[in-house]
Amino acid sequence: MKIKITLITFCFIIVTGFSYAQKKDSQQSIINSKVQIKKYHQISELENISKGELLNLYTERIQALTNVIPYIALATKPGATMSTLGIPNTSENVKVLEKQIENTDDYIKNTLEFQKVILPYSDTKNLMRAIIFYEEIMKSLNTYDDLY
Repeated sequence: MKIKITLITFCFIIVTGFSYAQKKDSQQSIINSKVQIKKYHQISELENISKGELLNLYTERIQALTNVIPYIALATKPGATMSTLGIPNTSENVKVLEKQIENTDDYIKNTLEFQKVILPYSDTKNLMRAIIFYEEIMKSLNTYDDLY
């Protein structure tokens, strides 16, 4: 009986190990999957939102644009990997992509620190216009493939 329990436990551990093992060939998406804007606004909606919430909307849009704009020649939506774009998955290309993602994250972090201090001094109307402008840019990315 002890042998059966030991064997079953051993098999369970092995199966669990395989199910949680990381794939070595899993590839990182070129565009961060967190860049999607959940809701687009009209100026009349923004007029009824507090300045604090407007600041949050503004910084969300900055993050989204920062994660998409540098890559629109490759892709406009999250999920594209080097392989899906036909880019060789060499160690050099992977290192360059990882470094770029790290640099983008650092840039966003530094930009948000700056905006947290300076942006509250912005005019509310200008803030609303900027949000609408950034949202229009993000909307246009949905029709980017139709341009040519």
